[in-house]
Amino acid sequence: MSHLLLALLSLFSFAALLEAQWKLRENVYVIESEWNDETPAKRVKLTCSTPDDALPVYWKKGTELKGTGKTLIAEVKEFPDAGNYTCLTANTHEIVSYDFFLITKIDSNGQMIRSILKSFKEPNRTFLKCEAKNYSGIFICSWMTENESPNVKFTIRSLEGSQGDVTCSSPVAHTDNSVTEYTVQCQKENYCPFAEEHQPIEMFLEVIDEVEYENYTSSFFIRDIIKPDPPQCQYVATNGTVTWTYPRTWSTPKSYFPLTVRVKVESTKKRKIQVYDAEEQSIQIPMTGPKDKISVQARDRYYNSSWSEWSSRCR
Repeated sequence: MSHLLLALLSLFSFAALLEAQWKLRENVYVIESEWNDETPAKRVKLTCSTPDDALPVYWKKGTELKGTGKTLIAEVKEFPDAGNYTCLTANTHEIVSYDFFLITKIDSNGQMIRSILKSFKEPNRTFLKCEAKNYSGIFICSWMTENESPNVKFTIRSLEGSQGDVTCSSPVAHTDNSVTEYTVQCQKENYCPFAEEHQPIEMFLEVIDEVEYENYTSSFFIRDIIKPDPPQCQYVATNGTVTWTYPRTWSTPKSYFPLTVRVKVESTKKRKIQVYDAEEQSIQIPMTGPKDKISVQARDRYYNSSWSEWSSRCR
């Protein structure tokens, strides 16, 4: 075999090793593993960060001895192959360096297989949902998991290039039966509610469950994720008038941020529902029965935002 062919094979092997992983942060790498029985394991080259090349070292993963020498070729495919690979000195058994490997599952097309998060059914089976109560630049992002993963960890941030900096709080968990919903409050710095948005916010969520890695994204303008709180309403029985006030969390002045409202009347006797549209802050409706249920909801009048939840009963 010629020297040129040997050199080409060596370069090809080195390139294959590099493509098998990508760096998440210092000493932490993600292995993209094709999730089927036929695809071989990814071969990853580890190098012990010792200043003395002559220092004898060995490698361990947990309690298992993986090899000796400054370099180690690890084969990673399944979750048991991932985790912490530690380089130690042969004489004193001191830790010299380590590499931690996570696995992300991919299909035959190279697309990430996401299974840690549970999708929201509305509006479009999304995994990362963000909503804003007003035009202040503050918004809430949420996601859900099954309760089978108590050690799952999350990191959420805005991607570089998003217009303005975005800061987020730490996730807060809310457990309900078999599902846990996590929420964070985020704020876009220097956001002007009166200015036109030209560049969307790009939110990026990283999820690590033991040694499994996934990520999720959501791209939006603030105007696209507006969902007001429900208005507060009252019913005046003497003249059949429903009145309401804007939610306290809505943007001001109301003349610049007007709402349009829907009034729902649920007839218990006739078993039917009627909905009335209104743009003022009161509406007179036909005579209702004493047990009929009346509630209201609102949305931005000038932009096709989401409707608020229905208010509590007006009477």
